[in-house]
Amino acid sequence: MGGSLRVAVLGAPGVGKTAIIRQFLFGDYPERHRPTDGPRLYRPAVLLDGAVYDLSIRDGDGDGAGPGLSPGGPEEWPDPKDWSLQDTDAFVLVYDICSPDSFDYVKALRQRIAETRPAGAPEAPILVVGNKRDRQRLRFGPRRALAALVRRGWRCGYLECSAKYNWHVLRLFRELLRCALVRARPAHPALRLQGALHPARCSLM
Repeated sequence: MGGSLRVAVLGAPGVGKTAIIRQFLFGDYPERHRPTDGPRLYRPAVLLDGAVYDLSIRDGDGDGAGPGLSPGGPEEWPDPKDWSLQDTDAFVLVYDICSPDSFDYVKALRQRIAETRPAGAPEAPILVVGNKRDRQRLRFGPRRALAALVRRGWRCGYLECSAKYNWHVLRLFRELLRCALVRARPAHPALRLQGALHPARCSLM
């Protein structure tokens, strides 16, 4: 027995949101970056631990819209209702491990999500993802320090991947979906995400 889940993949322009989604869904990687023309919605079906789930994956706020790399004030952000933040089951916040600005953008996104979540609504798990791990030598900060900040300070899960080489992309979605399915349990979201690291069967249908 499965169900449906709504996932939002958000982040600054150029961090690889669409590339991550396309690797997960189609197994391909666009060599040339093309800005996303407004939000896109993908509706795949996935098999997780023997159950089928219908996903709605929202591809960001559009690289040509939104606040850019400087988050700024709330007046610069899209309307939360249009952004579908309030009824999203799980979030993937993507940053570029070589770009501190994109990390600050994700920090502001997390705060925005917390501010717009309706009172009494179930807590949606958030997974912060550092993309472009293939450029490890150019990263702006050590992985362990960033992971500790996100898990302990932001109370979110943390993972790094390479959309270009399809490294940890499937693991990313597997962990996020498992966490979303158990979010009603009385455990901290970051602990639930880290507890989802054990092997699980996840595949597209």
